[in-house]
Amino acid sequence: MNTDPISDMLTRIRNASKVRKAEVRIPYSKLKHAIAQILMEEGYVMSMEKVAEGHGELKITLKYEGREPAIRNVKRVSKPGRRLYFSHDRLPRVLSDQGIAIVSTSQGVMSNKTARKRRLGGEVLAEVF
Repeated sequence: MNTDPISDMLTRIRNASKVRKAEVRIPYSKLKHAIAQILMEEGYVMSMEKVAEGHGELKITLKYEGREPAIRNVKRVSKPGRRLYFSHDRLPRVLSDQGIAIVSTSQGVMSNKTARKRRLGGEVLAEVF
């Protein structure tokens, strides 16, 4: 039993990009789908799709810039034992806004830049750069 599926997702993406895999498959959930959608919109992964096999999987095609992965580092911020919430003016700026933080707000999951523009705070799930 996995107690933190988001951390598992991020670890699978991190490990696959380190060994230069073309794609990674993750058990499907709506939250993981939303996180993968943000990674795709921000240019960290090439594509993602739900594969309907059994309970469903999320297939994420990783992006590379030359031989280097587009995702250099991904870190889980808020954990099951310690949830971290920030108001819109306190949201983290990852690498001076070169990276992104993924935030779960009352209006859905979005990047820290989008949440700041909409003046929404929430739980910071992960940082990606």
